[in-house]
Amino acid sequence: MRRAPARGTRRADPEYAGHALHAEWTKARTAGGTIWLLLAIIATTIAVGSAVATATRCPAAGCGQDPARVSLSGIDLGQAVVAILAVLAISGEYGTGLILFTLTAIPRRTTMLAAKAAILTGLVTVAGTLAVLGSLLAGRLILPGHGFIPAHGYPLLSLADGSYLRAAAGSVLYLILVGLLGLGVATAIRDSAVAIGIVLGLLYLFPVAAAAVANPHWQRHLEQIAPMSAGLAIQVTTGLRGMPISPWAGLGVLAAWAAGAMLAGGLLLRVRDA
Repeated sequence: MRRAPARGTRRADPEYAGHALHAEWTKARTAGGTIWLLLAIIATTIAVGSAVATATRCPAAGCGQDPARVSLSGIDLGQAVVAILAVLAISGEYGTGLILFTLTAIPRRTTMLAAKAAILTGLVTVAGTLAVLGSLLAGRLILPGHGFIPAHGYPLLSLADGSYLRAAAGSVLYLILVGLLGLGVATAIRDSAVAIGIVLGLLYLFPVAAAAVANPHWQRHLEQIAPMSAGLAIQVTTGLRGMPISPWAGLGVLAAWAAGAMLAGGLLLRVRDA
């Protein structure tokens, strides 16, 4: 009979990582709220994007609207559901005491956190891809009837267009990074309500603070470092020169926030008791 190695000893890394991934996948697919949160990400994103597209008009050329951002505006709300899903992935275990069993089964805590991050990334990738494709399809069907036509300078929404493809793929990456940000914060904080409040505050309060600043110089800097404002620059397909930050650089800012949160959460996970 094979003996289970004690905490801190070396195991065959692929076998150990596979065990951790299987355990986290089992918990994710059997948790009652996971499927509903994933469906909420898809439904909320598409519904809000469709509503905004229905309410937006472009009666003449140069109307100042970006069809990609209009179609993908549901990401602004869908990200909140992603954050909740990410936070509950670990803080829910602290709330129920399940974390003790998790750490008994997977004593290497960084491996456990990495497995949670991998499963969360996979789930958000699937839900985010469906949400983004559904939003773009809705925009493709709705926007031409509201003046977003080639005669006004707006080609039909299509992933064959490089800028629209970047906006679509970048939006999925944006949701993944929001999920990792939430997972990192929840790992550090442990309490679900507090962690959700912090993540949503980081996402939504920065833009409010930037709008409240009268000095354009500081307003621009706040928009450049805000995880939501900077990250959503990836959706911009028109007027790029007037943006506070370029699309990929903006997504990089969000990636830095997510990496910082995961690093802090991982370090605290290692040094604290369960």
